[in-house]
Amino acid sequence: MRRVRWLSPLPFVVYGGVQIARGTLRWEHVALLVLIPLLANIPRARELYRGLYPIALLGLFYDAMRYVSTVGITTERVHLCDVRRVDAQLFGRGGATLHDWLQPHAVLGLDLVAAVPYGTFLFVEIGFGIWLFTRSSEALARFGWAFFAMNALAFITHHAYPTAAPWYYHAHGCTIDLATAATAGPNLLRVDAYLGTTYFHSLYARSSDIFGAMPSMHAAYPALMVIAGWRWLRMTGRVLVIAWAALMAFAAVYLDHHWVIDVLAGFLYAAVGYNLAKLALSARVDKERAADTPKGALT
Repeated sequence: MRRVRWLSPLPFVVYGGVQIARGTLRWEHVALLVLIPLLANIPRARELYRGLYPIALLGLFYDAMRYVSTVGITTERVHLCDVRRVDAQLFGRGGATLHDWLQPHAVLGLDLVAAVPYGTFLFVEIGFGIWLFTRSSEALARFGWAFFAMNALAFITHHAYPTAAPWYYHAHGCTIDLATAATAGPNLLRVDAYLGTTYFHSLYARSSDIFGAMPSMHAAYPALMVIAGWRWLRMTGRVLVIAWAALMAFAAVYLDHHWVIDVLAGFLYAAVGYNLAKLALSARVDKERAADTPKGALT
């Protein structure tokens, strides 16, 4: 057990060391480098650490994705106008998508409303995980590994089926340019200007996943909260998480970041990720019980 306590923080220590050597160390690297080994070795925090570990591990993998951001992505393989056409047929009218109508009618008030879930989703997700921990450490473990599983599936999809976002179409049409820089989009940049910050600009400037619109992980995160928290929430809580998921879905489309089908795919990935985590953890529990049962004993 002692070896495991030092083994699980090892990826964070190694990655932090690499960033120091490269001169690319950021505050979040330092935070993980310090907090992960610390929490792993504090007895009272160990259960919480185990539950949040997969979320932290995912953050490390997400940061490392910039080193493989172009793997499998060519101009011929990026989907844009074919996805737009399907979205227009299913959710639009006269060949136009919902986004084509929303963008000319965008207003600062709605920009600010949509910016709330987009600017806080990760903090809300972690906070919800900690709340789940107060109900059951097993519930947090399922939530954490489901979070990891659905994101891992999404990363694979982003490279197997790279998809450009609506903002890309509105800025560049159907021509795919792999050198295009990521952007927060006009709506969130207006929010930055109104608030006098560069929060969203800085956040998206670091993104390496330019053609990762399908599926929408922004939509998947609150959907996972609904699925993982359903049995632990009362009616008011259920209404709140459903409302949060609906607000995020609206924001993803309104901000021109995702097609409607991307949002629906995000819901699906949340369900698949949760069930994969549930099956994997159940199998581990069964294996541990079998190992603890003496041979010949009745079960």
